[in-house]
Amino acid sequence: MTRRALITGITGQDGSYLAELLLEKGYQVFGMLRRTSTETSERIEHLRGRLELREGDLHDQASLMALLEEIRPDEVYNLAAQSFVPTSFHQPILTGEVTALGVTRLLEAVRRVNDKIRFYQASTSEMFGKVRASPQNELTPFYPRSPYGVAKVYGHYITVNYRESYGIFACSGILFNHESPRRGKLFVTRKISHGIAQIRAGLATELRLGNLDACRDWGFAGDYVEAMWLMLQQPKPDDYVVATGETHSVREFCQLAFARAGLDWERRVIVDPALVRPADVDLLVGDASKARRALGWRSKTSFRGLVEMMVDADLERNGSPGV
Repeated sequence: MTRRALITGITGQDGSYLAELLLEKGYQVFGMLRRTSTETSERIEHLRGRLELREGDLHDQASLMALLEEIRPDEVYNLAAQSFVPTSFHQPILTGEVTALGVTRLLEAVRRVNDKIRFYQASTSEMFGKVRASPQNELTPFYPRSPYGVAKVYGHYITVNYRESYGIFACSGILFNHESPRRGKLFVTRKISHGIAQIRAGLATELRLGNLDACRDWGFAGDYVEAMWLMLQQPKPDDYVVATGETHSVREFCQLAFARAGLDWERRVIVDPALVRPADVDLLVGDASKARRALGWRSKTSFRGLVEMMVDADLERNGSPGV
């Protein structure tokens, strides 16, 4: 019998890669969309006709229950969130409503409609924030440094709570930064690759960035969605860190990215104090040994490979010759 999966946030970076993976595995894939007046589904345009889109909203409990009753999914992947950290400082209440309470509404819908549904919650390394230990694993204490990180900690623990209180097969994937050519342009990695393409095309002369010394554990989103799927195939639900185990600075990303395009990054990058967060996370690096051991998962794409993939894709989009 064909398995059914519901993906919230299907129009995002991770949603599009996960949809591709599940379709390859023979799933019937449904995506939840919020009602908007603008079209935002370019990342899944190539999948039109292969998946089904339905309206629903993490603000609206009734819409979530109706969706589960209609679709009858075997698996639910909750990837929807207000996920841009700087925006969370400007819109903390909205971030809490969607990124925190939205998880509760969806879990409660699962509990009421069919508590046998397997549930995946997208947690994040931003929960570690001002890290207490390095590298960070499933037992490292959380110390979030943004409203987004705080909201994700709530989402993480309410998932654990529903698992322990109601016996729901609910997993949280604590994913470290994962990027791709489909990343939104507001995120620093895509801001860099897109900015480079703009400079190469003669549409810009400089790129303004914030903290160049911030260090992150960056992987490829296409690799990470496989870990999401693997979590829901296990005999017992659990939480897993998903990471490469390597850390690199924004400065290193710039150096590799500009070099890929044949540009001198030091002449083009301007550090803008206005882009520095009120409270930043200086260093994140994950220990994914549990995921390797229990899931058989590991990151396949190198840091250099990721950077070059993103730069090449943006150069091509902007009509510049690829490398």
